[in-house]
Amino acid sequence: MAKQLVNIIEFPILYNILDEIKYLFGFTIHNYEKLKDFLEKTENNSAENSILILRKKHDLLLADDKIKNNILILDELPLNLEKILDQINTQLIKQAYFSQSKLNIKDYVLDLNSKHISYLNKKLKLTEKEIEIILFLNKKKVSQKISVLEQEIWGYATKLETHTVETHIYRLRKKIKESFDDDNFITNFDNGYKV
Repeated sequence: MAKQLVNIIEFPILYNILDEIKYLFGFTIHNYEKLKDFLEKTENNSAENSILILRKKHDLLLADDKIKNNILILDELPLNLEKILDQINTQLIKQAYFSQSKLNIKDYVLDLNSKHISYLNKKLKLTEKEIEIILFLNKKKVSQKISVLEQEIWGYATKLETHTVETHIYRLRKKIKESFDDDNFITNFDNGYKV
């Protein structure tokens, strides 16, 4: 999983402090001396999946519905580093939670938080293993052999005779067929599977 991004805008002192201890964090830090620099850099790249730390309010950013909830304004002095890091981590956790709430896979929406897959107005509850299978197959561009699924999903490294993969996928395909009348969500190619 890629590191989450924290953009620090017009706040060089905070950037310098965090930059010195960045090896402690699970996130990446970018510094922008001017708001204009940030806007130019992110014009084509969405800022939705990052946190913006500002020293003062910028109406232009607060007016953007896609990013306004990702803004931390640190205008209370004196600044407490521990409190700042708590706010950053809280925001990153919220962002990760919401980013998992809607993953589009084919015409379906997979919600990792509630463990549902939905299509139109129908929902289907999934097990943790079913979600792992769907995510793994969706990430791959070509069909995956049973042995690869055994190793990646179940951790089997031996050539034991097992039908675990086939059984799980059969049950998952059956649930999807019954709920959504879809035979092609997971397809079988040359002894392998693909979403």
